Amino acid sequence: MNALPAQFADWFRQKGWQPHPHQLDLLAQAPEKSTLLIAPTGGGKTLAGFLPSLIELAKGGAGLHTLYVSPLKALAADIKRNLATPIAEMSLPIRVEDRTGDTPYSRRQRQRADPPHILLTTPESLALLLSYEDAPRIFASLQRVIVDEIHALAESKRGDQMMLALARLETLAPNLRRIGLSATVEDPAALARFLAHSDGPCLTLLADPGPDPDMQMLETKAVPPWNGAGAHYAVPEVLAEVEKAKTTLIFINTRAQAELFFRALWLANEASLPIGLHHGSLSREARDKVENAMIAGKLRAIVCTGTLDLGIDWGNVDLVIQIGAPKNIKRLVQRIGRANHRYNAPSRAILVPANRFEVVECRAALEAVQEHDLDGEPRGPGPRDVLCQHILISACAAPFDPTDLYREMRSAGPYSALSRAEFDDCLDFCATGGYGLRAYDKWRRLIGRADGTYALRDPRAARQIRMNLGTIVDTETLAVRLKNRRGGKPLGEVEEAFAATLSPGDTFLIGGEVVTFESIRELTVQVTHEARKKPRIAVFAGTKFATSTLLSQRVLKMLQAPDWPDLPAHTANWLRLQKQMSHMPGPDQLLVESFPADGRYFTCFYGFAGRNALQTLGLLLTKRLESAGLNPLGFVSTDYALLIWGLEEITDPAPLLNPKGMREGLDTWLAGNAVMKRSFRNVATIAGLIEKNLPGKRKSGRQATFSSDILYDTLLKYDPDHLLMRLTRREAMRGLVDFARIEEMLARIDGKIDHVFASTVTPLAAPLLLEIGKIPIRGQAEERLMAEAAARMMADAKLQ
Repeated sequence: MNALPAQFADWFRQKGWQPHPHQLDLLAQAPEKSTLLIAPTGGGKTLAGFLPSLIELAKGGAGLHTLYVSPLKALAADIKRNLATPIAEMSLPIRVEDRTGDTPYSRRQRQRADPPHILLTTPESLALLLSYEDAPRIFASLQRVIVDEIHALAESKRGDQMMLALARLETLAPNLRRIGLSATVEDPAALARFLAHSDGPCLTLLADPGPDPDMQMLETKAVPPWNGAGAHYAVPEVLAEVEKAKTTLIFINTRAQAELFFRALWLANEASLPIGLHHGSLSREARDKVENAMIAGKLRAIVCTGTLDLGIDWGNVDLVIQIGAPKNIKRLVQRIGRANHRYNAPSRAILVPANRFEVVECRAALEAVQEHDLDGEPRGPGPRDVLCQHILISACAAPFDPTDLYREMRSAGPYSALSRAEFDDCLDFCATGGYGLRAYDKWRRLIGRADGTYALRDPRAARQIRMNLGTIVDTETLAVRLKNRRGGKPLGEVEEAFAATLSPGDTFLIGGEVVTFESIRELTVQVTHEARKKPRIAVFAGTKFATSTLLSQRVLKMLQAPDWPDLPAHTANWLRLQKQMSHMPGPDQLLVESFPADGRYFTCFYGFAGRNALQTLGLLLTKRLESAGLNPLGFVSTDYALLIWGLEEITDPAPLLNPKGMREGLDTWLAGNAVMKRSFRNVATIAGLIEKNLPGKRKSGRQATFSSDILYDTLLKYDPDHLLMRLTRREAMRGLVDFARIEEMLARIDGKIDHVFASTVTPLAAPLLLEIGKIPIRGQAEERLMAEAAARMMADAKLQ
């Protein structure tokens, strides 16, 4: 307490609290230029970050002193509520406000004229503020920036955007100090380099990690199915756990599965427990309603996705349930930390595998958490589409000197290795559109002036640039509203591609409700309530996570064990049967199984490279099989294996997996592929080539896609080396294609292939055969035929 001013020490005593050591350590290091604090969830990181600012502002002050940046709008609102308590109870002369996309226009205008002492915002709103001509006045008094959940921002382009914004703030406020806060970090040194200013190191403070969480897999009466992601077999036991706990967060990896699981829970909820649903495709009103009910203690459980992954303080949550394998150890640790959100109180979590293989993956994930083994991919250099956007932001604020702006950008951690040639390439694109587009005035947005500076060619373009800021490129969605004369209650949104398949009378799930499609009017899906029909499920914009490299390696290691006494009997017996009938996959060689079934030849590659990479491998291998005359018919992939079937037997898989041939095949396949066009649209939108938001209206997804496809085809033909084409290829390789994990797999096996010829379906391959049937079913007769065919295959594998 001696380290605190008397006013603050008294407040802690009145609350019956003792400041944690890491809170005092961060206060002692307040003068440091850059500091990263890594402390467990519930360890008071946020108060630690704000304590130096509160103490400085308690003496009085004018203007903006502290900027808080968070990845979630809801988190900024939560922090505002939490800061109100000490400020009110100590009567501190401090004004705190938040500024996000939900902030009313009038308040945003007032904040520019009269900034609060503490402003809570997001990377996108910060970038927008920096684009205004009065940014130097707004930020002149800024002393400190607090970046919360910095690990989450560092994993996406939003982090690169934020670090470029911090570099700009350093220019406007040279005495600025940075604080990064995080709970789950696999490589503290790398995150510190990301946060650090180029002129000095970043101090890293590590708090006591606290007790290990209390974790287990859910024991269920029903046996997990062989495939699928719903885990509906476990609904009775999940409800029983909810009933025993005070408040439960039920995490599910995708929005569609969250809708389905919520409905399954609700239909089985005989005790009428109050249960909410929360995901990013619900309307803002629906999410606010659930969040407010949670804060008030009115809900016993929330079925949610990643929208509640990060630091919102739900104090009454005492249980987290993860439905389906977490796919990523760091994400699991973050989610587990939502329970018992108090320092030195163990979090309690239950994992519910969705299918038989996920039993193995969940066990591997639990062991990784117990051993504090976190996953994470190494960070590459800052993406240059974000750099292009930042150049345009700078031009909106004022004319700039290219050398000064280059120097400023290099001071941002992700861009510390940026060459002048790379910067000039981006500047040329912003000024002319690049070689292939320089004849079009529309994309000539900057003009060089006689004094060597650059400015907007047309100052009116600033409005357009501001309207299209940000690095989150959403899948095109349409709003869903209940149909009535006054516009209707907003329910959420669905993907435009899904809405295009709907006919009047079709039903689907959204917000836990079954609704009937009526019409599409002015980019809005109009619906009415319908409780009778079996619903289709909306296809949401959520990401299907691929299992991380580290978790895949741990699963492979587990499969190499002599036996599996720690696994449930049903899964252990399945693995023992695989051992008897074939071999087990290993970390240093590739298991390939070939077998006949239903008059076709099947080959299964156990690559353990994640869903995206194995999907790409399937596309490449089937193309090579076609060239070799082996007549492939199709393939399916999961996170752990790829199954290909065709009319001819694959007798030697080694030539198919030649790295050089694979790379050449990838180059040919990528050139005209839809994956490249999708990646191009994302890159071009961020870089400012494609504008989705226009004054008074927004382009539909089809309009934006049509525009980007024309641009892509034009550049592919006339300027294939255009900056955006190079960035697109890099983006596709790293993201949707994930070719790096294929190369990692090929390097790991180093040509060693264990090819097993089996007389029938093998136990590990059998669940993939069930994936083949995942096509639209139009009637009970076809469903029955599919079920009978699946049963025959499982019996062949001795699994029935």
